[in-house]
Parts: sequence; structure tokens; C-alpha cells
Amino acid sequence: MCAVELITDKRAETGVLINDFAIVAATVNGSGSQTANNTLVRALFKMGIPVNGKNLFPSNIYGLPTWYTIRLSKDGYLARRPDYHVLAAMNPKTQAEDIANLASGGICIYPEEWKLKPTRSDIVYIPMPVREMVKESGAAPTLKEYVANMVYVGAIAELLGIDLHEIKSALSYFLKGKAKAVDLNYFLVERAAAYVRERFADVPRNFRVERMDATRGKVLIEGNSAAALGAIFGGVSVVAWYPITPSTSMIDALMEYAKELRVEPDGKTTLVVVQAEDELAAAGIVIGAGWMGARALAATSGPGISLMAEFSGLAYFAEVPCVIWDIQRVGPSTGLPTRTSQGDVLKVYYLSHGDTRHVVLLPANMKECFEFGWRAHDLADRLQTPVFVLSDLDLGMNLWITDPFDYPDQPMDRGKVITYEDLEKFGTWGRYKDVDGDGIAYRSLPGQGPAYFARGTGHTEYATYSERPDDWAKNLDRLARKHNTARRLVPQPISDIEEDAAFGIIAYGSTDAPIAEARDLLKAADLPTSYHRVRALPLGEATREFLSLYERVYVVENNHIGQMAQLLKMEYPDFANRIVSVSYCDGLPLTARWIADSILEREQR
Repeated sequence: MCAVELITDKRAETGVLINDFAIVAATVNGSGSQTANNTLVRALFKMGIPVNGKNLFPSNIYGLPTWYTIRLSKDGYLARRPDYHVLAAMNPKTQAEDIANLASGGICIYPEEWKLKPTRSDIVYIPMPVREMVKESGAAPTLKEYVANMVYVGAIAELLGIDLHEIKSALSYFLKGKAKAVDLNYFLVERAAAYVRERFADVPRNFRVERMDATRGKVLIEGNSAAALGAIFGGVSVVAWYPITPSTSMIDALMEYAKELRVEPDGKTTLVVVQAEDELAAAGIVIGAGWMGARALAATSGPGISLMAEFSGLAYFAEVPCVIWDIQRVGPSTGLPTRTSQGDVLKVYYLSHGDTRHVVLLPANMKECFEFGWRAHDLADRLQTPVFVLSDLDLGMNLWITDPFDYPDQPMDRGKVITYEDLEKFGTWGRYKDVDGDGIAYRSLPGQGPAYFARGTGHTEYATYSERPDDWAKNLDRLARKHNTARRLVPQPISDIEEDAAFGIIAYGSTDAPIAEARDLLKAADLPTSYHRVRALPLGEATREFLSLYERVYVVENNHIGQMAQLLKMEYPDFANRIVSVSYCDGLPLTARWIADSILEREQR
């Protein structure tokens, strides 16, 4: 390994880390800590500081450990970092381990009534009389556990210098301006801040926040909400789903946005949302709606995708447009339902039996979650095929800073749709006939054009049943042409070429966030890199050109077997020996340190 400390504490001359550290709140699932944590994130955001919040929660309803990490980065890095410096240790079952993992010089806030015996001399302990303060607040017995989290919010605010006015404003935002609830929670924030100010004025303050202007004009949003908003702008009118973590919040957001953005004068919405009995039924509903001409969407995760396999093959072969969002989690099997991964790439690309290859979009940030939310429907209609969008739990359920979204830059593309009036142009129309040489036939919508059978069985170009070998082969050849047409129509990769780079990096989706930071770390180790971000499947010529530039191309991804690396080797066998997989999956988002260390290690072999 290079003698390089990849992530160091960049302390100011005073020995204090300013706007460049991490906070962890260790609590219990179901204790209402989400409001407390989101309040801190929003307050820091409103102070102009780049900030990211990541929630690590269990897959039960109540009682198991949960951790929320808030990263401040004056440089704008948004990926998870492997260390933390300020700890709210509010869970006695994980307290010992949480304190053991706290960075040297860190601050540990905990309930005074636990009578904790300090085990480390290199950190600062801040005991808080949580029970006493909650009692002083006058909170109802049913609320005491929830409002107790505001004690650590107040303590952290005072210790770090977070503006209490921003805390109160954030509380008002999340509690929808309900004065009584805001006053109750803010009482505890103020009480805790005053207590720290009086009792711990002399403790070392190694970490501090200062106002910046780095978030002006930006917004905070989760990827599932961004995707839902994009789908609304894309004209989605039928949604079918079955609840599954971590996709449920996307459908919740769709329904909320529809109340405001998709309302007729009579008060009814123009969006139909159906909770199906399972993912099989959800897939069938959106395929049926797509065949009728509706823009239809389903959202699910890995286990749901498995159940949708046969219906996906039907839509692919009968050539019915629909959009399916896969908010990826950890598998195989039930796996880790509330952890993140990029483990569905190969499964979704080849979903269903036979020679099936799907169009897959790979958003990497909030703007792309929004953009692909509407663009997926354009592609589905243009290509007459299911379009899958692979997000994941990290993108979908965590808060991210983003620039405002761009309104769709083109009219809705309904693709090749004919009516009765159009028939004269065609002479003899065939539903599965390739007229233009791009593999895409012309379709009609029920009641608006000539009738046909949308067949999932063998058929001729006129949609009549056939088991003739030549008809089958001819149809597969046309579908292959359509797939090659898709290579040009899907969102193209983005490359950043360094002239003196010795090697390249390929990544996609949520792995993009740590790549920018990892490249800076590698550059500091005299290893400048070029970067190619894949944004969709099928892959195209731009990726081939990037692979041709370097003898080594590292493919970084959050799964165990390097699925994109395998796909690249299959698609570009002449460059297979250049492709080096750098993959890892433990349920957590990748860190820049792990990526940089992994590449450094391979470079020195």
C-alpha cells in the first residue's frame, strides 16, 4: 500500500474540525428518532452546509437498534464515510460498541440515568438528564419516549454551534406547523442546550459548524420522492404495487403528489393507484394498462422482481410498454430487507426465460431519479417494451442535496401508434412487422386502430399464431434489432477523461457518490483516474471506446460477484482481460476510502 492516509481529519489551525465530520444517533427502532435526525439535517442544510443523512434501520417494526449518520462535508462529498466523531448513544444494547467505534477526540452524549462508567480517556463524555428533562416538559406518557430524542438534538446543537432558530424552523417544517407539538419538542431542545452551556462550557470543542453558502438554491429530497415526481411529470396514469421495503415510500409519494398535481376540476385525481394482492398481480395490471395505452408503473424490490419474471417476459415478447422500478435491497432470499445493494443488475437485464434482454435505466442522483421517472415512460412507449429503473435503498430512502429538477425538455413520446386513418399509408399492416428497419413495429390501441392479438406465443409479423421455425427466428432477429436501437435511445454514459490517467473506473447508480471522493484520494496518491458512468442498459459504443483507452479498467459496484463487470465482459469479450472487478456488499453504501484502498492494493500487486 502507498503510505497515504486516505481520509484524514483536516483540522483547522485551532485543531478544530469545521463542517467536515460525521454525527451518529444510535437509537431504537420505533422510538421516533427520525424527526430528531431529520431536524438536524435540515437545520444544517439551512445553514448552507453540504450534508447527507443515511438511515440504518432494522426490518422489524419496533425495538431493534437503528443508527442514523449525518455527514457534513464542506467539500460537498455526499457518500458515507467510515468514521464518526459525535455520538448520541441512546441505545443501551449497542452503547459499548458504538462508543468503541467513536473516533479519537470524539464526543459521546448519553442519558445520565444510565450511570455509564467511562471506558476511554480520548473522548469527551456528555451525560444528559434525559428522564428529568422529559418530565419537566410535561409530555403525555405516550409521547415521552418520542420527545426524549430532542434532548440529544439540543445537546448536539449547543456543542457544535448549530443555530437554534434553524432547529425550530426545521421542527415546524416536519411537524407541519402544529404549534403545540413544535413548542413541546423545542422546549426540550432549548433545555438541553442550556444544560450543556452551563455544565460543559469547558469541555474541548473539537468539532464545529459555521454557516456556508453551499446549499443556496438547492433542495433536500429522497430518491423515491424524486422518482415519484418524475413519473407524475411523465404522465403516469395507472400504478399497481404490493408493499415491499424499500419501494413503498415511492408509491406513498406518488399518491401525495397526485393530490396536488393531478387533480381535475371536480376534485378527482387522474392517477389510479391499485394495491394488488401480490407482485404477480401488480405486473399483470400494469401490462394490461400499457396494452390499453395508459402510462403504467409498478414499484417493487428484489423479491417482487422475481415474482414478476414471467409477466415481464410476456410484455417483452408481446411488446407492451410499462415501467417497473426496482428499489434494490440485499439478497438472496429475504436477505436484508432494509439494507442497500446493487444486486439485481443481471437478474433484471435478463429477467424471464428464453432470449430476453430488457432496457434498464441506472439513476445515480436525485436529478436522474426525477429525469428517469418521466423518460422511462417515453422509452417504454417508443420501444414498446418494459423499461426497468434500478434505484436502491441508499438513493431511495435517504435525504440527498440536489439542484432543482429540470422540467421535461421534450413532448411526451408515444412512439409508433397508428389509427384507422393511418392504415392507407401501410397497405397491409402487421402488428409485428418491421417497416423502418429499427426493429420497432407499429402498434394500435384498443378502440382507436385495427385489432390484433398481443401474443406471448410464437407469431408471424401479422400477429397470427405460428410455430414455424422461420417465423420464430425472424421475430427474434427483429427483437435483437430493436435492442440495438435501444442502445442509441437510452441515456448515454458520462465520461470524465484525465489526460495522464493510468487506468479507468466504471461505476453506476449510487456508487457514483463515493467515486468523486475516491478519485480525489487517488489523485493525492499520484494516481489520477478517468471515470465512465454507465447510465443505462443495453451498453453502447461509448463504453467500448472507454474500455479501449486503458489496459486496466476497475468496475466498482455494491454487490458481491461484480455483476456489471461480468456483463461488460460478455458484451465486450475483446476487452475482457482489461476489466477488473472491485465489488463489495455488506448492506451499507460503499465508502470512498474502501474504493480507493481497493484500487491502490490492486495497483501495487
